[in-house]
Amino acid sequence: PEPSITVLVADPHCCVREGLKALLGAEPGMRVVGEAGDGPTALSRAAKVDPDVVVLEVDLPGLDGAQVTARLRASCPGRK
Repeated sequence: PEPSITVLVADPHCCVREGLKALLGAEPGMRVVGEAGDGPTALSRAAKVDPDVVVLEVDLPGLDGAQVTARLRASCPGRK
């Protein structure tokens, strides 16, 4: 089996998350392993599911995309 790239999607809009999950899930070798609607949830889900890639909206409630990115990079420098 082809190795898969795991992805966490974070966006405050459910319809955007659903669309991204459908697009990414249709790509061979990509698997969405989690989603979040705000910054704090994105951090906790990333810690739980350990995705290879995190797709973030810049304007997330709670913590914005830049803050989430900085914390994710500090906790797991190899994550994209």
